[in-house]
Amino acid sequence: MADRRSDPSALRFLIGHDLRVARERAGLKQAEAATVLGCSQAKINYLESGKTQQKPDEVGALLRAYGADLEHVDRMTSLAASADQATWWAPFSDVLPNWFKIFVGLEGLAVAEFAYESLLLPGQLQTPEYAAALLVGNLRVPPMDAPQVVRARMARQRLADDTNPLRFRAVIEEYVLHRVVGGPQVMRAQLEHLLTLIERENVELHVMPVSVAVHDGLDGDFLLLDFEEAQSIGYIEYPTGAVHVQDQDQVAAYTLSADRLCATALSVSESADAIAARIKTLTTTSED
Repeated sequence: MADRRSDPSALRFLIGHDLRVARERAGLKQAEAATVLGCSQAKINYLESGKTQQKPDEVGALLRAYGADLEHVDRMTSLAASADQATWWAPFSDVLPNWFKIFVGLEGLAVAEFAYESLLLPGQLQTPEYAAALLVGNLRVPPMDAPQVVRARMARQRLADDTNPLRFRAVIEEYVLHRVVGGPQVMRAQLEHLLTLIERENVELHVMPVSVAVHDGLDGDFLLLDFEEAQSIGYIEYPTGAVHVQDQDQVAAYTLSADRLCATALSVSESADAIAARIKTLTTTSED
């Protein structure tokens, strides 16, 4: 993970989650774990919550005490050793809400991402013009900050990164194709961008047709992030905050929903045809 976008706080978050899950699986309380390091229960709590940096030797000692296999211990200690690098998104810190910074860091560390979006295109798929149009009149983004917010969103994108591409899978509602964000010209260019991305091996995009009345996405939008060393997490965002789903049974349920959504929606080739058809409609409309 060291060759991906570094973010100390996101790494601490992942390592802490892993330590807590391993301890609970071993049936130990925090006070019992504290005896392994000869420290206070409060320190174990800080290590598990990611409030303090986890040292490789401490991570190794705890995981061995929890009965983790040697390979997992090596992975996590290696992860802890790389947690002192600079934060890649620091130039955009002023325009990123504090609750969103953890996700940005985690997304930069992820090897794969799934997104279900009912109203808009996921950030990884947006063009600068589409992203800018979404911020017009936004109550939470001052007009003077909008250009920097757009730059931050573009900086997050890794789908076309030849050295470290993000494996991206998404399901969007058909309605998203018909919401003309920024006007016909901006929307047409955005849809053409989708067709370009779909051609990449690391991108899988499905359109959920309106004809499918009931499906797993009706419970709400969600994302899943998968990591090379750490456990997967779910992410649910609301206007002023977010929830990180870390319980692995819940993550497994969301993963099943993601698979079911992909199976229910149009195939990738059918989705590309639907997008192409919508582009023709927009072209005809703009020429009238």
